[in-house]
Amino acid sequence: MSVTWNPWHGCHKLSEGCRNCYVYRQDSNYDKDSSIVTLNSFFEMPLKKTRNGDYKIPSGTLVFTSLTSDFFLLDADPWRPRAWEIIRQRSDLMFFIFTKRIDRVSDNLPYDWGDGYDNVIISCSIENQDRANYRLPILMSLSAKHKVIVFAPLLTDIDASQWLDNTVELVTVGGESGNEARLMDYEWVLHIRQQCIDKNIPFEFHQTGAFLRKDGRVYRILRKFQHSQAHKAGIDFGNMPKEK
Repeated sequence: MSVTWNPWHGCHKLSEGCRNCYVYRQDSNYDKDSSIVTLNSFFEMPLKKTRNGDYKIPSGTLVFTSLTSDFFLLDADPWRPRAWEIIRQRSDLMFFIFTKRIDRVSDNLPYDWGDGYDNVIISCSIENQDRANYRLPILMSLSAKHKVIVFAPLLTDIDASQWLDNTVELVTVGGESGNEARLMDYEWVLHIRQQCIDKNIPFEFHQTGAFLRKDGRVYRILRKFQHSQAHKAGIDFGNMPKEK
């Protein structure tokens, strides 16, 4: 079982992968400015209980965290300590934290982090070779019990082999969605997959993106089929990390 927890909303575009950000795209439908970062009313959602005193989010749930922002965004510095308290209190949940700001992580960890919380996955997003060269050495030097690399939106071929080791629990790849999406080449996906096989690291092709080039042909894939078509490719490798 999984849920999404967005303690705050809004972000600032940081790199090439942010150009067609889906949060900006969705917010524009409501004339909402995504660059204004606000605290969400359901900030303490993981602590909410039912009338009988049980947590509404049951033990063992995977919590995808900050999908409409970045957990390590500068604007969120005043709120993050409380978010860490919530994560600490719900040690029975597994929090999957996505970030492009891996360079801000070590300075914004809780006082008792040590070599990492058992219930926190630090996931770094990478879109091209330039960002791989910058972000992956930082991720690999970080003390964390669980590390995941997300190559999405994948915009170029990437050689990440020098940074892949047994501290990485999963590598996942996806394309870009939306009408303005940039093309992803299936050969890039296979190249990253082979690097994972060579290092015996689990690999998942989680999304095709809107435009996928395969065998010289470009396919336009509707949003509702982008995950299922990636799964149908049948190229996932290794044992996927289990929900807690």
